[in-house]
Amino acid sequence: MNLDFDKMGGLLPAIIQDDRTSKVLMLGFMNAEALAKTRETGKVTFFSRTKNRLWTKGEESGNFLQVVSIAEDCDRDTLLIKVNPLGPVCHTGTDTCFGEKNQEDIMFLKQLQDFIIRRRQEMPEGSYTTSLFNKGIGRMAQKVGEEAVETVIEAMDGNDERLLYEGSDLLYHLIVLLTYKGYRIEDLANELKHRHK
Repeated sequence: MNLDFDKMGGLLPAIIQDDRTSKVLMLGFMNAEALAKTRETGKVTFFSRTKNRLWTKGEESGNFLQVVSIAEDCDRDTLLIKVNPLGPVCHTGTDTCFGEKNQEDIMFLKQLQDFIIRRRQEMPEGSYTTSLFNKGIGRMAQKVGEEAVETVIEAMDGNDERLLYEGSDLLYHLIVLLTYKGYRIEDLANELKHRHK
C-alpha cells in the first residue's frame, strides 16, 4: 500500500466494518504507526486524537476488533478494515457507534446451532433435540426427509404461511443433522459460496 498520510496531517480515516454482517461498526483514525501495529497484532489499533497516543480498540474492555482484511480506497487516503468484533464496539455498550444492532436475522441460524450444540453436550431430559440425538442418525435423517416433503407439499398447495413454517422445521432438523455429523451451517454457506464462483 502506498498510502497518502499527508492530506490529513499524518492520519487516515479507518472505516471499521463487520466481515460477517457488513455493518459499519465505527470510524477511527490511524497514523502509519497505528496501521503497522494493526497489521502486526491482527487487532485494530487507532491513533487517539484525544489521548494523543496509540490505542488498541478493546485494550480496556476486551472487545477487540480482529482484523480480517485491510483495503485502501481509490485515492489512497481512507482505509476499509473488515473485522470480527469480540463484543460490543461502542464505549456506550452498543453494537455499533451508530446505535445499530450488528445482527441480521440470518445470523440467528448460527445462534440456533450454538444452542443445538449445547443441547448435545448437556443432553437435558425432556428436550426434543436430546431425543433426536438419542435416536441417532437414522431418525435425524428421516426427519429431514419428512420435513422436506412437508415443505414441498405446502409450496404446491400455495399456503405461504405453512411453507415458511415447514421450511423452518426443515432447517432446524438439517442443523441438528449437521451438528451430529460435526458440521456447521457455515459449512453449507461455504460450499454454496464456492459453487457460486
